[in-house]
Amino acid sequence: MMTSQATDIWRRARWPALLAGTLAWMGGDAATPAPATVSTLMQRELPDVPGKEALMLTVEYPPGGASLPHRHDADVFVYVLEGEVIMQVAGQPPVTLGPGGTFFEGPADVHVKAANASARTPAKLLVVMVKERGAPVSRPVAAAPGGSR
Repeated sequence: MMTSQATDIWRRARWPALLAGTLAWMGGDAATPAPATVSTLMQRELPDVPGKEALMLTVEYPPGGASLPHRHDADVFVYVLEGEVIMQVAGQPPVTLGPGGTFFEGPADVHVKAANASARTPAKLLVVMVKERGAPVSRPVAAAPGGSR
């Protein structure tokens, strides 16, 4: 049986692989955009919100990089640090955000487009999530109607 500390370390090591796998879940052909690089900055249980945890991370999209449609089943707050990104949730128009721009995804949202708007320069995001403790950070979904890739 794992100790609480060992379980916490395992969880922290596991979730970036899950998110990177979701972001990298590409068809494998040469036309597929490059996936993002995800780095954990902080992960903490929220004692005042039973069963929830907060996660802070950076997401770096290389030039032309993008993610396939996915969802987080979490409240997700995005802040653009560098570059420009195109973001879209199902049922809403895409938005292009530059440094200082913000974006929100609710627990029921399907993120149909998340892409670097530039083919020449990288883009970097600060992301804060509030999610169920121990739940996956992200999961792939089929392309949703009303969205684009």
